[in-house]
Amino acid sequence: MANIKSAKKRILVAETRTARNKAIRSKVKTAIKKVDAAVAANDKEAAKAALTAATSEISKATTKGVYHKNNASRKISRLSKAVNGIA
Repeated sequence: MANIKSAKKRILVAETRTARNKAIRSKVKTAIKKVDAAVAANDKEAAKAALTAATSEISKATTKGVYHKNNASRKISRLSKAVNGIA
């Protein structure tokens, strides 16, 4: 356990940030699952709506530094490709 005051503070800050990042990642994963479910059900309208919401969540996560911009771009691209692939 840390004895120095600054080290104790860093531990607290790291825990706070970890919790925040975990919550944001969870939101993104849920949004992605909704898109995947709509694609699996061949529901184009629901998939488009879910894609819009997922894209928004991913962009917010990127802005907050949870995801790297290329990672976010890849996620959005793969989701868009899946939605556009619905016949």
